[in-house]
Amino acid sequence: MKKKNLLLTLDEDLLVDLTLHDVPASVITEFADMIVKPYYYGNLNAAVQDLINKALSEQEYVHSHITHIRKSVEKQKKN
Repeated sequence: MKKKNLLLTLDEDLLVDLTLHDVPASVITEFADMIVKPYYYGNLNAAVQDLINKALSEQEYVHSHITHIRKSVEKQKKN
């Protein structure tokens, strides 16, 4: 199978379909009942997108915090 290279620009988001494998139905049902229905009016797509965005934001925060601490420690070692 030939691979095609895609050039993605920052101006446009590429929309993809997402398929979940081997996730227990009980987990999806609980997520829908506890998160999707009350906070996203039943919109599972919006809930998953928000969850992904929040995870990315949290990761950026943790990474910047670790980087800041690492730089502080390195600066103290030099002094």
